[in-house]
Amino acid sequence: MADLSQEEWSAQLESDGNAFILDVRTPEEVEDGYIPNATNIDIYMGQEFVAELEKLDKTKNYYVYCRSGQRSGQACAIMNKLGFENAYNLEGGFMNWEGEIVE
Repeated sequence: MADLSQEEWSAQLESDGNAFILDVRTPEEVEDGYIPNATNIDIYMGQEFVAELEKLDKTKNYYVYCRSGQRSGQACAIMNKLGFENAYNLEGGFMNWEGEIVE
């Protein structure tokens, strides 16, 4: 797992042909907007969150975000324990995101 700044996260994402954007916020938070092409799996789903992660392709590079960067950091740690080698946490989260947003 790596914590990346906004600039590092977006630059690395832009040049990564094997990227998967994972939004771990609640459905209510997603209604406020999201990063284009993101897949939402709510970390608060508990064991169901882990079950959904297990369905994902472990060979992808995961760019993970939440509102502030705390839950996405936890999600990256869980992903590492499940065998995901490349999970990148967006420091500061969505509330500091300056890139494109879908509303």
